[in-house]
Amino acid sequence: MGSFNPASSGLRQFLLQRSTLARAARMPVLARVIALALAVLAPTGTLERAAAQGTVRSVHADWQIRCDTPPGAQGEQCALIQSVTAEDRANVGLTVIVLKTADQKSRLMRVVAPMGVLLPLGLGLKIDQADVGRAGFVRCLPNGCVAEVVMDVNLIKQLRTGQTATFIIFQTPEEGIGFPMSLKGFGEGFDKLP
Repeated sequence: MGSFNPASSGLRQFLLQRSTLARAARMPVLARVIALALAVLAPTGTLERAAAQGTVRSVHADWQIRCDTPPGAQGEQCALIQSVTAEDRANVGLTVIVLKTADQKSRLMRVVAPMGVLLPLGLGLKIDQADVGRAGFVRCLPNGCVAEVVMDVNLIKQLRTGQTATFIIFQTPEEGIGFPMSLKGFGEGFDKLP
């Protein structure tokens, strides 16, 4: 996959500059959103158990809306979530979490990849075999490494109309692992996010 460029359709900015993300993470509005994702991904040991955190509010084909009230939050916060495992490695999983910020102005996609991922190569994304780009990992937690994306209108459109998103991680420079994820129900679930 090629590197990211602003003209790439669907994902103009897969990852904002780290300084922008660092400032956003300190903002009170986004702090609650980040707390939700961390609550959903509380240190449980496995991605499958991490995805089971929170209460299932609704199911939209292959996606779930899960809600929880993180410590310190004033109200319940929800995320659209799907977890998958590699087709050839049942012990290697990936979780995708889509959130609307509390101010409803931004949408974030947070992808949690397993520990042991090769960080410099980042996370690749293809939608229906079309290369969308790569994102760098922003941090590692006890249960996995996180890539974070501020979703633009083009990416949301591609996710709504696509059939399959394939997230690609690397365990070695030569060995990429693709995680095909169904997009069935994404648009409906995204629209129902509170």
